[in-house]
Amino acid sequence: MRIREGDPLEIYTDREGEVIFKKYSPIGELVDFASQYAESLYKTCGIPVAVCDRDSVVAVSGISKKEFLDKKISAALDGVIENRSLYAAERGSDKRISLTDDEQSGVSVVCAQPIFAEGDIIGCVAAVTGEDTFAARTDSVALETEVKLIRTAAAFLGRQLES
Repeated sequence: MRIREGDPLEIYTDREGEVIFKKYSPIGELVDFASQYAESLYKTCGIPVAVCDRDSVVAVSGISKKEFLDKKISAALDGVIENRSLYAAERGSDKRISLTDDEQSGVSVVCAQPIFAEGDIIGCVAAVTGEDTFAARTDSVALETEVKLIRTAAAFLGRQLES
């Protein structure tokens, strides 16, 4: 269930009195805002974007919402988040990180930046692409611009949670 020691939980009861534990996601408070930010990046720069908490995709733009929202992130993307540093695909490399556990989705991460709020990792913002455009996106000068935009988005979302 990807619940680690020290992870915050939400506790509910249902009508029958059963207790329900749900992992608390701080970024969940910003889902609408994260969705709007992702949409803006996509509309103005043409960059498909995914915003994830520590477990799943919470907002997307430029890729199918139905296919990716609430899907578990890939182990490789989880590793990027845990490393607490920027990931950018190497130019011309065929090595890819999948956005979700579904390797068949055909959506790879071009770059990803963890989101920090008060020193804690709460998720990441990722620029994503389909298989047909991966090489072009990692081979161009545009990658540097995407990295800067994704880093800015992650910093901004982190600051929103702190205020």
